[in-house]
Amino acid sequence: MTVSLSDHVGGTDAAMPRVTVIQNSPDAGLDRFAEWLTGVDVRLVRPDLGEALPGPAEVGDGLVVLGGPMTAYDDAAAPWLRPLRDLLAVVSATDVPALGICLGAQLLAVARGGRVELAAPPGREVGVIDVRWRPEAASDALVGPVVETATAARTSPQPSMHGDAVVDLPRGAVWLASSVTYPFQAFRIGSAWGLQFHPEAGVETMRAWADGHDDVDTEDVVAQMTARAEAVEACGRVFADAFVTLIRDRAATRRVSV
Repeated sequence: MTVSLSDHVGGTDAAMPRVTVIQNSPDAGLDRFAEWLTGVDVRLVRPDLGEALPGPAEVGDGLVVLGGPMTAYDDAAAPWLRPLRDLLAVVSATDVPALGICLGAQLLAVARGGRVELAAPPGREVGVIDVRWRPEAASDALVGPVVETATAARTSPQPSMHGDAVVDLPRGAVWLASSVTYPFQAFRIGSAWGLQFHPEAGVETMRAWADGHDDVDTEDVVAQMTARAEAVEACGRVFADAFVTLIRDRAATRRVSV
């Protein structure tokens, strides 16, 4: 049974756009996005607990696919990943905004013909990274507002925790951002965006993720999150606001056309 988070994101309204959130793991939830995705009816689906994925027509006005410890190809351990990739492939070919975060971005890339490398040679990217925006990002509907708040060097600080990485973008994808360690930090394909980093993650989530890896210095990660807390939070809020605005605008256009 799906769970509505509307009580946490501004109440329920018949005209409120509905966003489906796919959570793949108990430790990779909406975190701060649960508070920041305001003005939409968020419905949470937990395939890791046996809940059925929605069909493309049941997603509503937006789709978010969160992270998780599994790989983008781990169909044996997480059998819902294949239909989730299919869902991303179909939704991204419509006008419904979709957002894939970390594992979600990797699933999106694979779903549309890209490639993910497992345990990529540069190693695990952890802590707060500087996401460098490419020229194409300035006019992008989702990341454009974030670029407007970026530093003079066109970078934004964001939490990161991953070892797998997208190494080939799907054909037709727009490359939006990179980092020193990995090139494909953000991309757009159709109506979907993939973010390798975690705009939703707060310090306690990052602490828990770091604790789960023997090769990660938890206190260093926490120190990075603490030192750059204001900028990280501000950037995450802009992401959430921009995604909600995109959902609401496209939902309104869709309803007028009907």
